[in-house]
Amino acid sequence: MTAVPPSSVPPAPGPSSVAPAFRIAEVRRLSRRPALAPAPPGTVSLAMGEPDCPTPPPVIAAAVTALRRGHTHYADQRGIRELRAALAARLPARPDRAWTADDIAVTHGATAALAAVVLATIDPGDRVVIPEPAYSLYADLVVLAGGTVDHVPLAPDLHWDLDALAAALPGAAMVVFSNPANPTGIVHRRQELAALGELLDGSDTLVVSDEAYHRLIYPGHEPASALEIDSLRDRTVYVQTFSKTYAMTGWRVGFLTGPRAVVDAAAHVHRSLNGSLNTAVQHAALAALELPEDVVAAMVDGYRRRRDLAVARLSGVPGLHLVPPEGAFYGFLRYDTGVPSEDVARELAGQGVLVRAGAEYGPSGEGHIRISFATAEDDLWTGLERIVRYFGAAGP
Repeated sequence: MTAVPPSSVPPAPGPSSVAPAFRIAEVRRLSRRPALAPAPPGTVSLAMGEPDCPTPPPVIAAAVTALRRGHTHYADQRGIRELRAALAARLPARPDRAWTADDIAVTHGATAALAAVVLATIDPGDRVVIPEPAYSLYADLVVLAGGTVDHVPLAPDLHWDLDALAAALPGAAMVVFSNPANPTGIVHRRQELAALGELLDGSDTLVVSDEAYHRLIYPGHEPASALEIDSLRDRTVYVQTFSKTYAMTGWRVGFLTGPRAVVDAAAHVHRSLNGSLNTAVQHAALAALELPEDVVAAMVDGYRRRRDLAVARLSGVPGLHLVPPEGAFYGFLRYDTGVPSEDVARELAGQGVLVRAGAEYGPSGEGHIRISFATAEDDLWTGLERIVRYFGAAGP
């Protein structure tokens, strides 16, 4: 018998030879979302969408108190009733019936809320409209569910192109957006939301409104929730988080509400994938809801100052164009060099400043970078100077 050379022996079956599921392979193939890590020493990060403020002390104290009182066991898988009732009481009023705790599902951050509603409602082949540039998680979740993404570019002012939406929406299972918007910093006006409702009249299209930055809106712009719009209210799934408003990113508290059948289905997905949220953290979230208004206002004022600093520094720089952010803490900076945005992000990292490539947020995001001004003013100024110097060296 001839010996088989060792190099031709097939590998023994085992975990190392198991291929990822098709949907994961598709997400890997299509996603442009980078795996983020802490900034290296000497590098300034304008890449993270995370408040640089500490979590308010009363929230931390409430978590400690909850732990000491024995709130260390499983909670209701939809969230503790006290928290759900408090959230329901803060939702925009409805003319037909009052919100109750049963209309709310508490989730592991807005990320899990978005995943739950997409996986609960999107079947393979369903088409989901995403006005873009948009938060890249939306498209990844649709691909994971087996749906198809229909990207619809924004208008030049980064608000919705309603004509383009009118052409794309017929037959869509869902439309997903954020307001205020990540990555553009745009606040969609009440008139825009009402126009979307008119376009959807007579359809079964579900609206998913991610309003994570709803408290971060700058002077001259008015907040408007999809839940306040008559033509959208009954078809909207409202997704929210404590992360941005209360500087609680690491606490992982989010929630969703909307049509009861959708909330029930999403809650079932969430309990299957995630189980119940940390019990003590839910008591901390209750404390966050009771914070004085000036605590949040002070954080928003800090973001506004840094927004103004970024707009002032980047205005008039040849080859750079920034639509002034209206909300959130992002600027979506267009440049004229023609270099792919992923290359620009990589080269800027080499110059000591981390940003996000515009291509991550959809096809029309190419030619842009996203900066976050949720960072210390000194770091923001340093990062902006490095960006201006880089593009100055690159030329028009």
